[in-house]
Amino acid sequence: MDFWQHCGYHLLDRAPDGRLLVTDDYLRLYFARPELAPVAESCAAERRLHASLLESPRRDIADSEIDALADPDARENYRVMLRFRGQLLAAPTLEAFYSGLFRSDVAVPPPFIHHTVEVILRGLLEGCGSGLLARAAEVFFRQQRVSIHEGAVMLADAETVNLHAESGGLGNLGRMLREVNAPLRSMDLDVLDEANHAGYFTRDERRDTALQINPGLPGSLALCDLLARWVGHFHGVAVRVAPIREIPDEDWVWHVGLDVEASAMLNEIYAGEDVDEERMRRVIGLFRMDFEDPGSLQPEMRGAPVFLGMAMTPEGSLRLKPQNLLMNLPLARRA
Repeated sequence: MDFWQHCGYHLLDRAPDGRLLVTDDYLRLYFARPELAPVAESCAAERRLHASLLESPRRDIADSEIDALADPDARENYRVMLRFRGQLLAAPTLEAFYSGLFRSDVAVPPPFIHHTVEVILRGLLEGCGSGLLARAAEVFFRQQRVSIHEGAVMLADAETVNLHAESGGLGNLGRMLREVNAPLRSMDLDVLDEANHAGYFTRDERRDTALQINPGLPGSLALCDLLARWVGHFHGVAVRVAPIREIPDEDWVWHVGLDVEASAMLNEIYAGEDVDEERMRRVIGLFRMDFEDPGSLQPEMRGAPVFLGMAMTPEGSLRLKPQNLLMNLPLARRA
Protein backbone atom coordinates (compact mmCIF):
# COMPACT_ATOMS: atom_id res chain seq x y z
CA MET A 1 0.00 0.00 0.00
CA ASP A 2 1.23 3.48 -0.79
CA PHE A 3 0.25 6.44 1.35
CA TRP A 4 1.33 9.94 2.40
CA GLN A 5 2.59 10.49 -1.13
CA HIS A 6 3.09 14.23 -0.62
CA CYS A 7 5.54 13.79 2.27
CA GLY A 8 8.49 13.19 -0.07
CA TYR A 9 9.44 9.71 1.10
CA HIS A 10 9.81 8.49 -2.48
CA LEU A 11 12.35 11.24 -3.13
CA LEU A 12 14.79 9.76 -0.62
CA ASP A 13 17.38 7.01 -1.01
CA ARG A 14 18.12 4.25 1.48
CA ALA A 15 21.42 3.38 3.09
CA PRO A 16 22.41 -0.32 3.36
CA ASP A 17 21.06 -0.38 6.92
CA GLY A 18 17.67 0.90 5.75
CA ARG A 19 18.03 4.44 7.01
CA LEU A 20 17.04 7.36 4.82
CA LEU A 21 19.41 9.47 2.72
CA VAL A 22 18.66 13.04 1.66
CA THR A 23 18.65 13.63 -2.11
CA ASP A 24 18.56 16.74 -4.28
CA ASP A 25 14.91 16.08 -5.08
CA TYR A 26 14.09 15.96 -1.38
CA LEU A 27 15.78 19.34 -0.90
CA ARG A 28 13.78 20.70 -3.87
CA LEU A 29 10.61 19.74 -2.02
CA TYR A 30 11.57 22.24 0.68
CA PHE A 31 12.65 24.99 -1.70
CA ALA A 32 9.26 24.66 -3.40
CA ARG A 33 7.40 25.38 -0.14
CA PRO A 34 5.08 28.41 -0.14
CA GLU A 35 7.36 30.27 2.29
CA LEU A 36 10.08 30.38 -0.40
CA ALA A 37 8.16 30.29 -3.66
CA PRO A 38 8.27 33.71 -5.39
CA VAL A 39 5.10 35.78 -5.47
CA ALA A 40 4.05 38.62 -7.77
CA GLU A 41 5.89 41.16 -5.62
CA SER A 42 9.16 39.21 -5.47
CA CYS A 43 12.22 41.08 -6.72
CA ALA A 44 14.48 39.84 -9.50
CA ALA A 45 17.18 38.78 -7.03
CA GLU A 46 14.71 36.59 -5.16
CA ARG A 47 13.53 34.96 -8.38
CA ARG A 48 17.10 34.25 -9.45
CA LEU A 49 18.00 32.78 -6.09
CA HIS A 50 14.94 30.55 -6.02
CA ALA A 51 15.49 29.29 -9.57
CA SER A 52 19.15 28.55 -8.88
CA LEU A 53 18.31 26.49 -5.78
CA LEU A 54 15.72 24.45 -7.63
CA GLU A 55 18.36 23.72 -10.24
CA SER A 56 21.21 23.06 -7.77
CA PRO A 57 19.74 22.61 -4.27
CA ARG A 58 23.12 21.97 -2.62
CA ARG A 59 24.97 24.95 -4.03
CA ASP A 60 26.70 27.38 -1.70
CA ILE A 61 24.84 30.64 -1.10
CA ALA A 62 26.81 33.77 -0.29
CA ASP A 63 25.47 36.13 2.38
CA SER A 64 25.39 38.83 -0.27
CA GLU A 65 22.80 36.86 -2.25
CA ILE A 66 20.47 36.85 0.76
CA ASP A 67 21.19 40.50 1.56
CA ALA A 68 20.20 41.42 -2.01
CA LEU A 69 16.59 40.30 -1.46
CA ALA A 70 14.25 43.27 -1.16
CA ASP A 71 11.73 41.60 1.15
CA PRO A 72 12.97 41.22 4.77
CA ASP A 73 10.62 38.26 5.33
CA ALA A 74 12.10 36.51 2.30
CA ARG A 75 15.61 37.12 3.65
CA GLU A 76 14.68 35.55 6.98
CA ASN A 77 12.91 32.60 5.37
CA TYR A 78 15.95 31.82 3.24
CA ARG A 79 18.28 32.06 6.23
CA VAL A 80 16.09 29.63 8.19
CA MET A 81 15.88 27.24 5.26
CA LEU A 82 19.61 27.32 4.55
CA ARG A 83 20.42 26.63 8.21
CA PHE A 84 18.03 23.69 8.04
CA ARG A 85 19.64 22.48 4.80
CA GLY A 86 23.05 22.69 6.41
CA GLN A 87 21.95 20.48 9.29
CA LEU A 88 20.33 17.97 6.95
CA LEU A 89 23.44 17.66 4.81
CA ALA A 90 25.80 17.48 7.79
CA ALA A 91 24.06 14.34 9.08
CA PRO A 92 24.73 10.96 7.46
CA THR A 93 21.03 10.01 7.45
CA LEU A 94 17.67 11.62 8.05
CA GLU A 95 17.38 9.63 11.28
CA ALA A 96 20.74 10.96 12.47
CA PHE A 97 19.62 14.50 11.65
CA TYR A 98 16.42 14.04 13.66
CA SER A 99 18.04 12.49 16.73
CA GLY A 100 20.81 15.10 16.65
CA LEU A 101 18.29 17.93 16.86
CA PHE A 102 17.65 17.21 20.51
CA ARG A 103 21.32 17.23 21.46
CA SER A 104 21.96 20.77 20.20
CA ASP A 105 20.56 24.27 20.59
CA VAL A 106 20.06 25.02 16.89
CA ALA A 107 16.44 25.94 16.30
CA VAL A 108 14.48 24.19 13.54
CA PRO A 109 10.91 25.25 12.70
CA PRO A 110 8.46 22.79 14.32
CA PRO A 111 6.73 22.01 10.99
CA PHE A 112 10.08 20.81 9.62
CA ILE A 113 10.54 18.55 12.66
CA HIS A 114 7.03 17.09 12.35
CA HIS A 115 7.59 16.51 8.63
CA THR A 116 10.84 14.69 9.34
CA VAL A 117 9.01 12.37 11.76
CA GLU A 118 6.37 11.71 9.11
CA VAL A 119 8.96 10.75 6.49
CA ILE A 120 10.86 8.49 8.90
CA LEU A 121 7.63 6.75 9.87
CA ARG A 122 6.68 6.37 6.21
CA GLY A 123 9.95 4.52 5.73
CA LEU A 124 9.30 2.37 8.80
CA LEU A 125 5.90 1.41 7.41
CA GLU A 126 7.04 0.61 3.88
CA GLY A 127 4.99 -2.38 2.73
CA CYS A 128 2.51 -1.95 5.57
CA GLY A 129 -1.04 -3.04 4.77
CA SER A 130 -2.60 -1.97 8.07
CA GLY A 131 -4.57 1.25 8.07
CA LEU A 132 -4.61 1.04 11.85
CA LEU A 133 -0.81 1.20 11.98
CA ALA A 134 -0.68 4.07 9.50
CA ARG A 135 -3.35 6.02 11.39
CA ALA A 136 -1.61 5.37 14.71
CA ALA A 137 1.59 6.73 13.17
CA GLU A 138 -0.14 10.07 12.51
CA VAL A 139 -0.25 10.58 16.29
CA PHE A 140 3.55 10.89 16.25
CA PHE A 141 3.60 13.97 14.01
CA ARG A 142 0.12 15.52 13.91
CA GLN A 143 -1.68 17.13 16.82
CA GLN A 144 -4.76 15.19 17.90
CA ARG A 145 -8.05 16.29 19.36
CA VAL A 146 -9.19 14.00 22.17
CA SER A 147 -12.82 13.22 22.87
CA ILE A 148 -14.14 10.97 25.62
CA HIS A 149 -17.72 9.76 25.40
CA GLU A 150 -19.19 7.01 27.55
CA GLY A 151 -15.68 5.79 28.32
CA ALA A 152 -14.51 5.63 24.70
CA VAL A 153 -11.26 7.59 24.15
CA MET A 154 -11.07 8.85 20.57
CA LEU A 155 -8.30 10.66 18.71
CA ALA A 156 -9.15 12.83 15.71
CA ASP A 157 -6.82 15.02 13.68
CA ALA A 158 -6.86 18.47 15.32
CA GLU A 159 -6.46 20.41 12.08
CA THR A 160 -9.33 18.51 10.48
CA VAL A 161 -11.53 19.10 13.52
CA ASN A 162 -10.69 22.81 13.55
CA LEU A 163 -11.39 23.23 9.84
CA HIS A 164 -14.71 21.47 10.22
CA ALA A 165 -15.62 23.60 13.23
CA GLU A 166 -14.94 26.70 11.14
CA SER A 167 -16.71 25.68 7.95
CA GLY A 168 -18.81 22.63 8.76
CA GLY A 169 -16.78 20.65 6.25
CA LEU A 170 -18.14 22.77 3.39
CA GLY A 171 -15.13 25.03 2.75
CA ASN A 172 -15.90 28.62 1.76
CA LEU A 173 -19.61 27.80 1.55
CA GLY A 174 -19.57 26.65 5.13
CA ARG A 175 -17.87 29.85 6.26
CA MET A 176 -20.51 31.89 4.43
CA LEU A 177 -23.29 29.89 6.06
CA ARG A 178 -21.72 30.46 9.46
CA GLU A 179 -21.69 34.20 8.83
CA VAL A 180 -25.47 34.13 8.32
CA ASN A 181 -25.92 31.77 11.28
CA ALA A 182 -27.17 28.88 9.17
CA PRO A 183 -26.82 25.43 10.80
CA LEU A 184 -23.84 23.35 9.73
CA ARG A 185 -23.81 19.57 9.46
CA SER A 186 -22.10 17.71 12.29
CA MET A 187 -18.72 16.06 11.83
CA ASP A 188 -18.78 12.32 11.18
CA LEU A 189 -15.39 10.58 11.29
CA ASP A 190 -15.01 6.87 10.65
CA VAL A 191 -13.42 5.08 13.59
CA LEU A 192 -10.89 2.59 12.25
CA ASP A 193 -11.06 -1.00 13.43
CA GLU A 194 -10.01 -4.43 12.20
CA ALA A 195 -12.93 -4.58 9.77
CA ASN A 196 -12.58 -1.25 7.96
CA HIS A 197 -8.93 -0.24 8.35
CA ALA A 198 -8.06 -0.89 4.69
CA GLY A 199 -10.23 2.10 3.77
CA TYR A 200 -7.62 4.35 5.35
CA PHE A 201 -5.43 4.07 2.24
CA THR A 202 -8.06 5.68 0.01
CA ARG A 203 -8.29 8.76 2.24
CA ASP A 204 -4.92 8.90 4.03
CA GLU A 205 -4.12 12.53 3.24
CA ARG A 206 -7.61 13.72 4.13
CA ARG A 207 -6.81 13.02 7.81
CA ASP A 208 -10.48 12.29 8.45
CA THR A 209 -10.41 9.00 10.37
CA ALA A 210 -10.48 8.54 14.14
CA LEU A 211 -8.62 6.12 16.38
CA GLN A 212 -10.05 4.62 19.57
CA ILE A 213 -7.22 3.99 22.03
CA ASN A 214 -8.85 2.29 25.01
CA PRO A 215 -6.53 -0.45 26.35
CA GLY A 216 -6.68 -3.67 24.38
CA LEU A 217 -8.61 -2.29 21.42
CA PRO A 218 -7.06 -2.36 17.92
CA GLY A 219 -6.17 1.35 17.96
CA SER A 220 -4.30 1.01 21.24
CA LEU A 221 -2.47 -2.11 20.06
CA ALA A 222 -1.47 -0.36 16.83
CA LEU A 223 -0.04 2.52 18.86
CA CYS A 224 1.93 0.03 20.96
CA ASP A 225 3.30 -1.53 17.77
CA LEU A 226 4.44 1.87 16.50
CA LEU A 227 6.14 2.70 19.81
CA ALA A 228 8.05 -0.58 19.65
CA ARG A 229 9.05 -0.04 16.02
CA TRP A 230 10.23 3.51 16.76
CA VAL A 231 12.46 2.39 19.63
CA GLY A 232 13.81 -0.55 17.62
CA HIS A 233 14.59 1.64 14.60
CA PHE A 234 16.51 4.30 16.50
CA HIS A 235 18.12 2.27 19.29
CA GLY A 236 18.47 -1.15 17.71
CA VAL A 237 16.83 -2.88 20.67
CA ALA A 238 13.78 -5.11 20.62
CA VAL A 239 10.98 -4.15 22.98
CA ARG A 240 7.41 -5.20 23.69
CA VAL A 241 4.86 -2.51 24.46
CA ALA A 242 1.46 -3.26 25.96
CA PRO A 243 -1.36 -1.01 27.17
CA ILE A 244 -2.08 -1.04 30.91
CA ARG A 245 -4.71 0.58 33.10
CA GLU A 246 -2.43 1.66 35.95
CA ILE A 247 1.23 1.61 36.94
CA PRO A 248 1.91 -0.80 39.82
CA ASP A 249 3.95 0.88 42.53
CA GLU A 250 6.18 -2.15 43.09
CA ASP A 251 7.38 -2.11 39.44
CA TRP A 252 7.65 1.64 38.95
CA VAL A 253 11.33 2.54 38.75
CA TRP A 254 11.43 4.41 35.40
CA HIS A 255 8.91 6.26 33.28
CA VAL A 256 8.80 8.37 30.14
CA GLY A 257 6.07 10.87 29.38
CA LEU A 258 5.17 10.88 25.71
CA ASP A 259 4.00 14.50 25.85
CA VAL A 260 4.45 17.57 28.03
CA GLU A 261 1.36 16.96 30.17
CA ALA A 262 2.15 13.31 30.88
CA SER A 263 5.81 14.06 31.63
CA ALA A 264 4.89 16.62 34.28
CA MET A 265 2.19 14.44 35.80
CA LEU A 266 4.26 11.26 36.00
CA ASN A 267 7.18 13.14 37.50
CA GLU A 268 4.96 14.61 40.20
CA ILE A 269 3.32 11.30 41.06
CA TYR A 270 6.66 9.49 41.16
CA ALA A 271 8.02 12.17 43.51
CA GLY A 272 5.11 11.58 45.88
CA GLU A 273 3.28 14.80 45.10
CA ASP A 274 -0.50 14.97 45.03
CA VAL A 275 -2.10 15.28 41.61
CA ASP A 276 -5.73 16.32 41.75
CA GLU A 277 -8.43 14.10 40.30
CA GLU A 278 -9.29 16.51 37.49
CA ARG A 279 -5.73 16.36 36.14
CA MET A 280 -5.58 12.60 36.54
CA ARG A 281 -8.63 12.26 34.32
CA ARG A 282 -6.59 13.79 31.49
CA VAL A 283 -4.39 10.68 31.33
CA ILE A 284 -5.53 8.90 28.17
CA GLY A 285 -2.93 6.17 27.82
CA LEU A 286 -0.53 4.13 29.95
CA PHE A 287 1.86 1.55 28.53
CA ARG A 288 4.43 -0.95 29.75
CA MET A 289 7.64 -1.41 27.75
CA ASP A 290 9.71 -4.54 28.31
CA PHE A 291 13.14 -5.11 26.78
CA GLU A 292 13.91 -8.43 25.11
CA ASP A 293 17.58 -8.16 26.07
CA PRO A 294 18.01 -7.00 29.69
CA GLY A 295 21.62 -6.16 28.85
CA SER A 296 20.45 -3.27 26.67
CA LEU A 297 19.50 -1.38 29.85
CA GLN A 298 21.62 0.30 32.48
CA PRO A 299 22.70 -2.26 35.12
CA GLU A 300 20.32 -1.00 37.81
CA MET A 301 17.39 -1.25 35.39
CA ARG A 302 17.96 -4.74 34.01
CA GLY A 303 14.80 -6.81 34.17
CA ALA A 304 12.62 -3.81 35.00
CA PRO A 305 9.99 -2.36 32.68
CA VAL A 306 9.72 1.25 31.53
CA PHE A 307 6.29 2.82 31.86
CA LEU A 308 4.98 5.31 29.31
CA GLY A 309 2.16 7.79 29.63
CA MET A 310 0.03 10.06 27.43
CA ALA A 311 -2.19 12.89 28.67
CA MET A 312 -4.31 15.52 26.98
CA THR A 313 -4.18 19.22 27.72
CA PRO A 314 -7.02 20.96 29.58
CA GLU A 315 -8.32 21.99 26.14
CA GLY A 316 -8.43 18.35 25.00
CA SER A 317 -5.46 18.20 22.63
CA LEU A 318 -2.53 15.79 22.39
CA ARG A 319 0.86 16.57 20.86
CA LEU A 320 3.13 13.57 21.13
CA LYS A 321 6.89 14.09 21.55
CA PRO A 322 8.44 10.96 20.05
CA GLN A 323 11.88 12.41 20.70
CA ASN A 324 11.36 11.56 24.38
CA LEU A 325 11.92 7.92 23.43
CA LEU A 326 15.23 8.89 21.88
CA MET A 327 16.52 10.84 24.86
CA ASN A 328 14.94 9.45 28.03
CA LEU A 329 15.18 5.67 27.99
CA PRO A 330 17.64 4.11 30.52
CA LEU A 331 19.73 2.37 27.87
CA ALA A 332 23.21 1.04 28.51
CA ARG A 333 24.33 2.81 25.36
CA ARG A 334 22.70 4.98 22.75
CA ALA A 335 22.78 4.11 19.07
